[in-house]
Amino acid sequence: MSGALKSLINSAKALAVGNSGSKAALPQDLFPAVDKAVDGEDCDRDCDSCAVAYPKGFKIDEGDDLYGFVKGWSTHVLVATGKTDWVRDVGDEKGSVMQAISHAKGPTNGRLLLSASNMPTPHQTTSYSEPTTVLLLPAFTLIENVLPATVPTLINSIISIAPTTTTPLEPAPPQQKIPRSLAAPLPEGTPAAVKDLTTRACPHRALILLCSQKTRDARCGQSAPLLRREFQRHLQPLGLYRDLDDERPGGVGIYFISHVGGHKYSANVMVYRRGGGAFGEEEEKGKGGVENGKGGEEGKGKGEEEEEEEEEEGDVGAAQCIWLARVRPEDCEGIVKFTVLQGKVVKPDRQLRGGFDRGKGLLSW
Repeated sequence: MSGALKSLINSAKALAVGNSGSKAALPQDLFPAVDKAVDGEDCDRDCDSCAVAYPKGFKIDEGDDLYGFVKGWSTHVLVATGKTDWVRDVGDEKGSVMQAISHAKGPTNGRLLLSASNMPTPHQTTSYSEPTTVLLLPAFTLIENVLPATVPTLINSIISIAPTTTTPLEPAPPQQKIPRSLAAPLPEGTPAAVKDLTTRACPHRALILLCSQKTRDARCGQSAPLLRREFQRHLQPLGLYRDLDDERPGGVGIYFISHVGGHKYSANVMVYRRGGGAFGEEEEKGKGGVENGKGGEEGKGKGEEEEEEEEEEGDVGAAQCIWLARVRPEDCEGIVKFTVLQGKVVKPDRQLRGGFDRGKGLLSW
């Protein structure tokens, strides 16, 4: 099929489902690059405090061009497992929700990216026999009481109507609003408490996802804990760090996930950001409570009242996902100050693999 015909067909499909995404040919078209003359330094150069370092034998590919080569996705699902490593293909985790998703028919709104995660399970164990929680992106929605048997309902009645990476950044129409509760067929004898799938908004304003799957590549298992420590160190003074069980409104959640591809460019870091001045900043003017990584009360995200108002008006989910690679501990300060808080990229030529911006209607694929 010719490229022109394929493009025409894809455009027609996008129009039919209300998508608005188009490919950003250059990294700077998708995400603004940090200009040190305007934005300031990405690091305070306090090298004595930067005690975390990769092992001496940590070698990665530095020659390949990165931007524009990730496979596009429409929705992204993180399954809570309480684990930081999994079998090589998480779809082969026996009895898991990941296995059920990988064997089920996909959603009708495009490609689903599946990740296992170290998000804590409701039962605080790593057993797949109990119901678990799923985080759906870019919707920023938590779905609870998920079992392998309820996966078809999850896909058909929740994921398929959820916002995607290409839907406009605006509240969904009534027929596409994710239901708060949904009955799902289950085998007889299942406890009544888990018969319904329930949904709620994820409390975080941003997510940092780190590949930790050492069964795919040892470098991922080495880098993820070190990067988490550094991200935590820079987020805590801003009042933005949230650990795995911290559901205070606002802040930044950091989760380990399974293989996303490109382990030879370790470490891979995916940053999902809500829009609308997620951290109190006036994004267009570059002003506000967290400009250049400054803390204070304004830098702690939206309060409970604002969260409730947003939920009533319609949560639009993530505005952006910024996928970086070749990330090292010394990069974490700049990523927090500029990427997480402002949606800018410090080293686009070396580190940006791709992503999307729903506000601009642009993607890297």
